[in-house]
Amino acid sequence: MTRPIRIFLADDHAVLRAGLKALLDAQEDMQVVGEAEDGISCVRQVAVLQPDVVLLDINMPRCNGLEALEQLREKSPSSRILVLTMHDDAMYLRQVLRSGGAGYVLKQAASEELLSAIRAVYGGGVYLHPQHTKILLEEELDTHRSEEFGIASSRVERYQSLSEREAEVFRLVALGHRNSEIAQMLNLSVKTVETYKSRLMQKLGVRSRAALVRLALELGILVEED
Repeated sequence: MTRPIRIFLADDHAVLRAGLKALLDAQEDMQVVGEAEDGISCVRQVAVLQPDVVLLDINMPRCNGLEALEQLREKSPSSRILVLTMHDDAMYLRQVLRSGGAGYVLKQAASEELLSAIRAVYGGGVYLHPQHTKILLEEELDTHRSEEFGIASSRVERYQSLSEREAEVFRLVALGHRNSEIAQMLNLSVKTVETYKSRLMQKLGVRSRAALVRLALELGILVEED
C-alpha cells in the first residue's frame, strides 16, 4: 500500500483544525502529521516535518499566512501549499499564486472539494475553483488590452462622463474601501453604493475590482497622499 499524503494544518481556530483533522484522517490516502495555530510555529514545524501538503490559513497571528507562505517555499520547497481561507477576493488569490501557492480553497467549500484540491496539488497540479479561474482570465484580458492599446481615449471619456457621486465611489472602491465603509462615509445605503459601483464599472468597461484599481492608477485618480 502506498504511503498516505502527509498533511500539515495551519489555522488559528482549534475547532476548525479538529474538524479538518477528523475529515482528513478518515481518508485512506491522507494523514495529518502536524498542526500550528500561528505562522511562526507553522514555518518551524514544517521545516522539520517536510509534509507533502500544507493547508494554510491567511489570517493567523505572529506572521500571517501570506508571509508564512514565502518562508515555507524556502524552508520546505517540496511541500505543496494549499491556502484554505474565508477570503473570496481576487487580490488574495493573486498574491497566493505569485508567492508559490499551489491552490486556493474557500472554507465554505464542500468537503469533497477540499479533498479533491489536496489530491490535485499533491499530484503536482494547481487547484482553483472555476469562478476563480474565470476572474483571473478576465483580469489577464484586461491587462493585455491595456498593454496593447494603453489607456483608450474612450475610457478617459467614459470616466469624464461619470457623475460626481459615481466618480467619488470609483475613487473609494479603488482605495480598497468595502461597500459598507463607503456607505457610511457618503451617508448612503449599502444597496445604493452597490448600484453606483455596478453602474460605474459598466460605464468604464471593467469587470473586476483589480481592473478598476489599475485604471484608477493609470488615470491618476489615486494620488500619493491617498
